[in-house]
Amino acid sequence: MRIEHRGRLAFERAYGTTRSEGGLPVFVDTDFDLASLTKIVISTAALVLVARGDLTLDRPLAGIVPEWRDTAHAPITLRQILSHSAGFQSGADYRSILGERVIAYALERPLVAVPGERVVYSDLGFIALGAILERLCGRSLATVLREVLSPIGLRRLRYLPSAAQAPEIPATERDQWRGLVQGSVHDEKAHLMGGVAGHAGLFGCARDVAAIAELYLAALRGEDCRPLRADLVRESIAEQAFDPVARRGLGWVLKTSDENSCGAKMGPRTFGHTGFTGTCMWSDPDRDLTVVLLTNSVHYGRNDTRDLRAAVCDAAVEFVETCALSV
Repeated sequence: MRIEHRGRLAFERAYGTTRSEGGLPVFVDTDFDLASLTKIVISTAALVLVARGDLTLDRPLAGIVPEWRDTAHAPITLRQILSHSAGFQSGADYRSILGERVIAYALERPLVAVPGERVVYSDLGFIALGAILERLCGRSLATVLREVLSPIGLRRLRYLPSAAQAPEIPATERDQWRGLVQGSVHDEKAHLMGGVAGHAGLFGCARDVAAIAELYLAALRGEDCRPLRADLVRESIAEQAFDPVARRGLGWVLKTSDENSCGAKMGPRTFGHTGFTGTCMWSDPDRDLTVVLLTNSVHYGRNDTRDLRAAVCDAAVEFVETCALSV
């Protein structure tokens, strides 16, 4: 768990072990399977390419994806993919796509909505985005992220941890397909893609996750946010697509109600994201506050941890406000 306030570390602590039996201690720099927090990293990389002039938010992507020409996919834009309003179906059960080329499946699967019509939270859209970044840059997705995001100084964020690192990474789920998953990606679609995907697959520590959020908060403070641009930051945390449960920015989830997992005490402009393995990050720009909680809660079953996440965020708000009063 890590709390940053006004661009500085306010609290950081690690709890527990890497698995329930025979695990190693967890430290503040332990790398977790970030699950869908990967989408925020991919979104940030895409926005950096927009800042460079290599991509645009509103030009149809069919020029990069010829498979989309003269199809229902033809109007899809980067803005729509980032805001989950491109019309992709949500995902696919791994058992139904065994033997499939997952990227081709994501690119060519019939849409479930007209692009721009409504929000459908979609892994397939971000799998497609990963392929688009690879095609645009002519390099692997892992290489694209490393090069595009290098100015941020993400020390540990990576795909495909080595076998030697696996015992130090918190185990996720024991399933009938792979046994105990530890040191390799939990998400089945990403696993079928070799562990490198646009929707999941990154491993990293709380510091690196917070560094992504800090890039956006720095822009709002009027500080240097390179390699992003401040106007893109402001656009990315503004509503791009409405949903009654979770409004969408560009990659980011925007607080929609006190029922969101950022809790009741973070402000109405709060933005963040969650990950299926038990990860989350939330930033409140009005308080200049970021909370990162990395867990491997699926190790104990696929239970909803919204209440835990909300309690941590509420406690973080109380913590920084108490500290401010004591100064």
